Amino acid sequence: MLRFDPNAAGRVLRPWLSEFRVLRGADSVYRLHSIRKRVVPTLPCVKAVLAALAGGIVSVLAFPPYGPGWLVVLGVALFLWALRLASDRRQGLLIGAVYGLVFFSGLIWWLAELELIALLLVPVQAAFFALYGWWVSRYNDHSPAVWLAAAVGGWAFMEIFRYRFPVGGFEWGAAGYALSDNIFTRIPAAVIGTTGLTILIVLIGAVLAQMVTQKADRSTAIGTGVAVLVLGGSFLWMLMTPTDDAEPVEQVAIVQGSTPCPFEHCSPNERLRTFEQHLELTKTIPDDSVDLVIWSEGSTGSTNADPVLNPEVGAAIAEQARRLNAWFLVGGDRPVSDTEWINANVVFNPDGEIVGEYRKQHPVPFGEYIPLRPLFDWIPALDRVPRDQIPGDGPVVFDTGNYTLGSVISFEGGFSRYSLEHRRSGADIMVVATNEASYGLAPTSDQFIGMTRMRAVELGVPVIHAAVTGKSTFADPNGDIFETTGLGTQEIALRALGADRETPYTFLGDLVLYLSAVVSVLIWWRARAV
Repeated sequence: MLRFDPNAAGRVLRPWLSEFRVLRGADSVYRLHSIRKRVVPTLPCVKAVLAALAGGIVSVLAFPPYGPGWLVVLGVALFLWALRLASDRRQGLLIGAVYGLVFFSGLIWWLAELELIALLLVPVQAAFFALYGWWVSRYNDHSPAVWLAAAVGGWAFMEIFRYRFPVGGFEWGAAGYALSDNIFTRIPAAVIGTTGLTILIVLIGAVLAQMVTQKADRSTAIGTGVAVLVLGGSFLWMLMTPTDDAEPVEQVAIVQGSTPCPFEHCSPNERLRTFEQHLELTKTIPDDSVDLVIWSEGSTGSTNADPVLNPEVGAAIAEQARRLNAWFLVGGDRPVSDTEWINANVVFNPDGEIVGEYRKQHPVPFGEYIPLRPLFDWIPALDRVPRDQIPGDGPVVFDTGNYTLGSVISFEGGFSRYSLEHRRSGADIMVVATNEASYGLAPTSDQFIGMTRMRAVELGVPVIHAAVTGKSTFADPNGDIFETTGLGTQEIALRALGADRETPYTFLGDLVLYLSAVVSVLIWWRARAV
């Protein structure tokens, strides 16, 4: 039975009663304001947090499988408008954290399909946006030109570090990737790359934020002019460099053999059975009908299904290469000791000989290796990663006589720099070999294919996107996609690939990203000196 305790009630109410007595004094208005300030957040702060929350939601909806991609401009503009409303750095920190948490929670929630510990990536990525908010809000009381430089250049700095730290970085979620769904929004990537497209989105968002908050001046007009100039120059380049109308030169087959239990782990001999499914599906391809056959990451491997370690597996693939008179690229994981392993794409020539392999350079932290393993041995979920992957040394391309083949493996396909290395090494056809079997029916595949489309536009090459359980597809140099398989199905996707074309991005790389950072530093230094 509840009893009223007058002593306890008095202890709770006494501070408020004393404040009330003071209110009867001459400084009652000041005291009332101080009480309200401690209890109720200021209206501009609430508005800014709500705008950041809305910006995060809208930014998520810009990415596959939702869209349209141009929504990302609105999402970024809402976030920057929210930062414009911040009265100090603490509010900027809060606003950035809200945007980052909402955005990455909505974008990569599917990491929970691995282990809940994988969702630690969400606050890690959100921390970058929190620090960005802390930085930009510092310049709200400066001139519009300085704020614009801080907003755009600060974002460039954030992305430079986010793409590389911690444990190798994370490029997933860059604003430019949202624009993969339309040729008119993705074609500028051929000139400035997806990294430059991200900066262009931020520039437009910052200009809109200045206009809404009535902080526009000559710098706003200059920013608008730069955006128009870049977009206009990109479309002019596209008109002057039409797609090659030559006949397709190579017939390619993606063999999506799936696994014996799609989206689950089913020991024993899961990898051997996966190899057998790919082999049986390949046998249905008519003789001499294709030039290149792609088996995705995880289609071979382990101790009993690796074509290098197991002569029988290698001989079976070699027999199909000779029968089809085709080049083969097969993906697999190869243990080299009790503590280490290799993730590689092994290439066979039409004579059935292994001519080399490309080894994955960027392993997935906590998925393919454990950083600082002794510090994390206490986490039971990490028992699923008993070995650490040995990273490869760099790009490897294969000259087939008719074309030069380059490939990246899974997580690497989400970084522009690895495919760019292969293109600069001479690749005119790229393969993104991935597994994705751990993510079930989540939108992971759709998001990844969107990134592959941007790779094709950036580098001007046909890209073959092969996933062991789907979705698998082809992207041409315009970023258009064609035959696409389903999830968890056993299918063969066929496509005749055309020629590549040179793009400015191949030579310029991420120049726009770095140039934006440098210009912002110069403007910041000048403002600091004044």
